[in-house]
Amino acid sequence: MKTLAGLILGLLVCAAAWAAPTLEPIHYDSEAYDVTLENPDAPDRLESLPVDQAEIEIGTMMPSGNRELLTPPPLLKEEEGEEEEEESTPRLIDGSSPQEPEFPGVLGPHTNEDFPTCLLCTCISTTVYCDDHELDAIPPLPRNTAYFYSRFNRIKKINKNDFASLNDLKRIDLTSNLISEIDDDAFRKLPQLRELVLRDNKIRQLPELPTTLTFIDVSNNRLGRKGIKQEAFKEMYDLHHLYLTDNNLDHIPLPLPENLRALHLQNNNILEMHEDTFCNIKNLTYIRKALEDIRLDGNPINLSKTPQAYMCLPRLPIGSLV
Repeated sequence: MKTLAGLILGLLVCAAAWAAPTLEPIHYDSEAYDVTLENPDAPDRLESLPVDQAEIEIGTMMPSGNRELLTPPPLLKEEEGEEEEEESTPRLIDGSSPQEPEFPGVLGPHTNEDFPTCLLCTCISTTVYCDDHELDAIPPLPRNTAYFYSRFNRIKKINKNDFASLNDLKRIDLTSNLISEIDDDAFRKLPQLRELVLRDNKIRQLPELPTTLTFIDVSNNRLGRKGIKQEAFKEMYDLHHLYLTDNNLDHIPLPLPENLRALHLQNNNILEMHEDTFCNIKNLTYIRKALEDIRLDGNPINLSKTPQAYMCLPRLPIGSLV
């Protein structure tokens, strides 16, 4: 009976062994590990170590052959060149590079001396100040210039292209220069020009002016009989102030705009005035309310000879009555 039972048990063991999967032998490469296993048949090696040390040993063992996979791939030559170029090329606030030949929107166009206008002068928003810099010509101006001051310089001529394409220009002040010549189209094509100041120069003749002007000052120049074109101010409907003092004018430039408020003609050579210079002799009820400031003192004219010439005015002109 025992023999039969042992035979059956042996058959069961053989059947179980035959059904079990075949295990392939595992080969350990001790050179790929930081820790050398002296006796692979001793399973108690790690168990005999303290718990903390065993975790450290287990956590830090990494095949040296896989370490190179964690190193970031080297940059290509093209990428390296682009990165170096970006780092070596700083950008200005508006995105332009200081190595570029021009400085758009920051320092303005270059002058004849190869200086940017806004480095030679002072630019604040849309205003350019070039006062007292011994300039002998109008410098190139940024396209958005609205107010330009170049006083106390040595500018002798204003060329037709000095203000070309400056469609936002509203005021030009060239006081105290040496200007004796102005091209006829120097100001005419400026659509927004409101104020023109050319006092203390050597101007003998005014060019054609835009009808948008509200303020003109050409005092202390050399304007004579032909210095102002006929009906030069006729269509300047918004002209409020006209200053022509200290010139060589021998007449009042007519017709004067209806909205004119101040007319300064003192220290000229005006000899006479007509009755319709300011008023309308055909309409005795006409009143010219706007023109309140007329200066004719310093002229060889006797205002008492033409009393009807200013009966429509709110105030009498200032000048000699003898």
